[in-house]
Amino acid sequence: MLGMKLVRLIERHSETLARELVDEIQNSERTSDFRNLPPEDLRRAAAELYHNLGEWLLQKTERDIASRFKASAAHRAAEGIRLHQFLWALMLTRDHLRYFLRREAFADTIVQLHGELELNELLNQFFDRALYYSVLGYEQASQATTPKGELRRIQDLATAIGLMAERNQSSELVEE
Repeated sequence: MLGMKLVRLIERHSETLARELVDEIQNSERTSDFRNLPPEDLRRAAAELYHNLGEWLLQKTERDIASRFKASAAHRAAEGIRLHQFLWALMLTRDHLRYFLRREAFADTIVQLHGELELNELLNQFFDRALYYSVLGYEQASQATTPKGELRRIQDLATAIGLMAERNQSSELVEE
């Protein structure tokens, strides 16, 4: 990947980027729910993402992204962060990276410009998937707290420990 130099630049500045992002999230009216969370928790989550950006962009699979962002979304939902605010925080995370790259990276050659474009495309793809799986995580968290969701969880547990026969597909279709 031609943009690896830029990814390494982001990873080297992950702590500073994370602190700036937390300030931005906590000062935005669109993410006011985050003010109820410890800033250190937010900083740690942002720093981890920024510090391991190369791994997220180049090595992690769709399944890894799905798992991470569904879990993160469910966790934030349980903390009382509303979906629209969580999504806005993800967009701020992406936009903060873009601003940093515009400020710090200057393409002197066509190869460097191509690297910047390649990185931008990978970032778009990654954050699109993060947003998508975050919405799924919120939906799943919501279903788990509704009476029907609770019933399904109890049925799944009873099936798993052998107290109940496994549901077949046709009965699930009728229930929904």
